Amino acid sequence: MTEEQKSKAVDATGEEQKQEFAIQKIYIKDMSFETPNTPDIFSEKWEPNISLEINTAGKGIGPDTHEVVLTATLSAKIGEKTAYLVETQQAGIFTIRGLNEEELSHALGSYCPNILFPYVRETVSELVAKGGFPPMLLSPVNFDALYAQHMQSMQQKNNKEPQPDPVH
Repeated sequence: MTEEQKSKAVDATGEEQKQEFAIQKIYIKDMSFETPNTPDIFSEKWEPNISLEINTAGKGIGPDTHEVVLTATLSAKIGEKTAYLVETQQAGIFTIRGLNEEELSHALGSYCPNILFPYVRETVSELVAKGGFPPMLLSPVNFDALYAQHMQSMQQKNNKEPQPDPVH
Protein backbone atom coordinates (compact mmCIF):
# COMPACT_ATOMS: atom_id res chain seq x y z
CA MET A 1 0.00 0.00 0.00
CA THR A 2 1.31 3.45 -0.80
CA GLU A 3 1.59 6.27 1.71
CA GLU A 4 -1.76 7.59 0.56
CA GLN A 5 -4.47 5.26 -0.67
CA LYS A 6 -7.72 6.49 -2.09
CA SER A 7 -10.67 4.41 -3.28
CA LYS A 8 -14.41 4.76 -3.56
CA ALA A 9 -17.04 3.40 -1.18
CA VAL A 10 -20.73 3.97 -0.59
CA ASP A 11 -21.85 5.50 2.71
CA ALA A 12 -25.13 4.84 4.56
CA THR A 13 -27.03 7.37 2.43
CA GLY A 14 -25.93 5.63 -0.76
CA GLU A 15 -23.66 8.48 -1.79
CA GLU A 16 -20.17 7.84 -3.00
CA GLN A 17 -17.65 8.44 -0.24
CA LYS A 18 -13.92 8.73 -0.75
CA GLN A 19 -11.69 6.54 1.40
CA GLU A 20 -8.35 8.03 2.33
CA PHE A 21 -5.35 6.97 4.38
CA ALA A 22 -2.40 9.34 4.78
CA ILE A 23 0.57 9.52 7.11
CA GLN A 24 0.87 13.06 8.48
CA LYS A 25 3.80 12.62 10.85
CA ILE A 26 5.88 9.90 12.53
CA TYR A 27 7.78 10.74 15.70
CA ILE A 28 9.24 9.44 18.94
CA LYS A 29 6.87 10.31 21.75
CA ASP A 30 9.05 8.90 24.54
CA MET A 31 12.06 6.62 24.95
CA SER A 32 14.37 5.46 27.69
CA PHE A 33 17.41 3.22 28.00
CA GLU A 34 18.64 1.94 31.35
CA THR A 35 21.68 -0.16 32.20
CA PRO A 36 21.48 -0.47 35.99
CA ASN A 37 24.26 -3.06 36.34
CA THR A 38 27.00 -1.59 34.18
CA PRO A 39 29.93 -1.92 34.05
CA ASP A 40 29.81 -5.23 35.99
CA ILE A 41 27.31 -6.77 33.56
CA PHE A 42 29.89 -6.56 30.74
CA SER A 43 32.02 -9.22 32.48
CA GLU A 44 29.11 -11.71 32.60
CA LYS A 45 28.74 -14.46 29.99
CA TRP A 46 26.31 -13.02 27.41
CA GLU A 47 23.38 -15.43 27.51
CA PRO A 48 20.52 -13.04 28.24
CA ASN A 49 16.88 -13.80 28.84
CA ILE A 50 15.08 -11.40 26.50
CA SER A 51 11.55 -10.18 27.18
CA LEU A 52 9.53 -8.02 24.77
CA GLU A 53 6.16 -6.43 25.45
CA ILE A 54 4.29 -4.52 22.75
CA ASN A 55 1.19 -2.35 23.20
CA THR A 56 -0.72 -0.01 20.94
CA ALA A 57 -3.03 2.87 21.72
CA GLY A 58 -4.93 5.21 19.49
CA LYS A 59 -7.00 8.32 19.92
CA GLY A 60 -8.78 10.79 17.74
CA ILE A 61 -7.16 14.20 17.69
CA GLY A 62 -9.38 15.89 15.16
CA PRO A 63 -11.86 15.16 12.39
CA ASP A 64 -10.54 12.10 10.53
CA THR A 65 -7.16 12.51 12.30
CA HIS A 66 -5.79 9.95 14.72
CA GLU A 67 -2.66 9.48 16.79
CA VAL A 68 -1.46 5.89 17.16
CA VAL A 69 1.28 5.07 19.68
CA LEU A 70 3.22 1.81 19.52
CA THR A 71 5.02 1.09 22.80
CA ALA A 72 7.77 -1.52 22.98
CA THR A 73 9.43 -2.51 26.24
CA LEU A 74 12.45 -4.78 25.92
CA SER A 75 14.50 -6.14 28.78
CA ALA A 76 17.62 -8.28 28.77
CA LYS A 77 18.54 -10.11 31.98
CA ILE A 78 21.43 -12.34 32.90
CA GLY A 79 20.18 -14.35 35.83
CA GLU A 80 18.51 -11.85 38.13
CA LYS A 81 20.58 -8.90 36.88
CA THR A 82 19.11 -6.54 34.33
CA ALA A 83 21.59 -5.91 31.55
CA TYR A 84 19.40 -3.29 29.91
CA LEU A 85 15.85 -2.05 29.69
CA VAL A 86 14.61 -0.19 26.63
CA GLU A 87 11.22 1.46 26.31
CA THR A 88 10.19 3.43 23.28
CA GLN A 89 6.91 4.99 22.23
CA GLN A 90 6.81 5.52 18.50
CA ALA A 91 3.83 7.57 17.40
CA GLY A 92 2.21 8.59 14.18
CA ILE A 93 -0.51 10.96 13.12
CA PHE A 94 -2.74 9.53 10.42
CA THR A 95 -5.58 10.95 8.36
CA ILE A 96 -8.16 8.23 7.86
CA ARG A 97 -11.56 8.90 6.34
CA GLY A 98 -14.33 7.04 4.63
CA LEU A 99 -14.01 3.82 6.65
CA ASN A 100 -16.76 2.20 8.65
CA GLU A 101 -16.19 1.64 12.38
CA GLU A 102 -14.84 -1.91 11.97
CA GLU A 103 -12.43 -0.89 9.18
CA LEU A 104 -11.24 2.12 11.20
CA SER A 105 -10.62 -0.05 14.25
CA HIS A 106 -8.58 -2.47 12.14
CA ALA A 107 -6.57 0.35 10.57
CA LEU A 108 -5.75 1.85 13.99
CA GLY A 109 -5.08 -1.50 15.66
CA SER A 110 -3.12 -3.25 12.94
CA TYR A 111 -2.23 -1.25 9.85
CA CYS A 112 -0.84 1.82 11.66
CA PRO A 113 1.28 -0.23 14.11
CA ASN A 114 2.71 -2.11 11.09
CA ILE A 115 3.85 1.23 9.71
CA LEU A 116 5.38 2.30 13.06
CA PHE A 117 7.17 -0.97 13.88
CA PRO A 118 10.25 -0.50 11.63
CA TYR A 119 10.91 2.78 13.46
CA VAL A 120 10.67 0.98 16.81
CA ARG A 121 13.06 -1.71 15.53
CA GLU A 122 15.59 0.91 14.47
CA THR A 123 15.36 2.84 17.77
CA VAL A 124 15.81 -0.29 19.88
CA SER A 125 18.73 -1.49 17.77
CA GLU A 126 20.54 1.85 17.98
CA LEU A 127 19.99 2.29 21.73
CA VAL A 128 21.22 -1.23 22.54
CA ALA A 129 24.33 -0.82 20.35
CA LYS A 130 25.12 2.61 21.82
CA GLY A 131 24.76 1.02 25.27
CA GLY A 132 27.69 -1.26 24.43
CA PHE A 133 25.70 -4.47 24.02
CA PRO A 134 25.55 -6.97 21.13
CA PRO A 135 23.08 -6.07 18.38
CA MET A 136 19.38 -6.57 19.09
CA LEU A 137 17.22 -6.98 16.02
CA LEU A 138 13.53 -7.34 16.78
CA SER A 139 11.73 -10.03 14.80
CA PRO A 140 8.74 -9.04 12.70
CA VAL A 141 5.42 -8.81 14.51
CA ASN A 142 2.11 -9.93 13.00
CA PHE A 143 -0.14 -7.06 14.08
CA ASP A 144 -3.07 -8.53 12.14
CA ALA A 145 -2.92 -11.65 14.34
CA LEU A 146 -2.51 -9.56 17.52
CA TYR A 147 -5.48 -7.41 16.53
CA ALA A 148 -7.60 -10.51 15.82
CA GLN A 149 -6.64 -11.96 19.23
CA HIS A 150 -7.53 -8.69 20.93
CA MET A 151 -10.92 -8.53 19.20
CA GLN A 152 -11.63 -12.17 20.09
CA SER A 153 -10.76 -11.61 23.75
CA MET A 154 -12.94 -8.47 23.84
CA GLN A 155 -15.83 -10.45 22.36
CA GLN A 156 -15.38 -13.25 24.90
CA LYS A 157 -15.19 -10.70 27.72
CA ASN A 158 -18.42 -9.05 26.54
CA ASN A 159 -20.14 -12.44 26.32
CA LYS A 160 -19.08 -13.38 29.88
CA GLU A 161 -20.25 -10.17 31.57
CA PRO A 162 -23.39 -10.78 33.61
CA GLN A 163 -26.47 -9.40 31.99
CA PRO A 164 -28.78 -7.28 34.15
CA ASP A 165 -32.06 -8.88 35.09
CA PRO A 166 -34.94 -7.44 33.09
CA VAL A 167 -37.31 -5.33 35.13
CA HIS A 168 -40.87 -6.70 35.15
